[in-house]
Amino acid sequence: MEVKDYSALDDRILVRLVVEGDSRAFEPLFMRHKDAIYAMLVKRSTNIDDVEDLLQEAFMKAFINIDRYNADYDFGAWICAIAKNAFVDFSRSRRSKALNPENNLPLESSCTTTAQAQSPTPEESIINAQQRAQIERYIATLPEDYRTLFAMRFLEEYTYEEIAEALQMKLGTVKTRIHRVRAMMCRLITEGEKIE
Repeated sequence: MEVKDYSALDDRILVRLVVEGDSRAFEPLFMRHKDAIYAMLVKRSTNIDDVEDLLQEAFMKAFINIDRYNADYDFGAWICAIAKNAFVDFSRSRRSKALNPENNLPLESSCTTTAQAQSPTPEESIINAQQRAQIERYIATLPEDYRTLFAMRFLEEYTYEEIAEALQMKLGTVKTRIHRVRAMMCRLITEGEKIE
């Protein structure tokens, strides 16, 4: 199905297109909901630099987990829940480090407000496998050191501090590189093309 005007499509149709492998359909979802998510994060955060990172992180997690979206619910509410959870995880991590810097145990960082998914149908399993394969193709196009950072941050959900310790890097370097890899992946997702 050749789509010419994604912006005219309903959120649920755009999600279906993304799940079926058309990553270009994700950009209008991002554009449609980014201002509301950004405003929500600005109200909660004390640092505007954190807001931009959290916004990108929320949409990255939404793309990675889009096959878990339940079309019975509003997509805006779903992405908002992901962004709120990202903010809560970020705040807990920061608070935990401030209260007990020696404590390096990760806090629970799963999306607790989303219901457990039921077993997928055979068709859903095929679509989920296609979605994972597409994400893996995008990851494979990244430079090797960025692939590692992406996997640690977005797939394994390590904190910045845990990544810095594991890779023996300065925290600022980790933050900068994760910001870069996040931008690369966002470009891959919305353009569906290789990074130069």
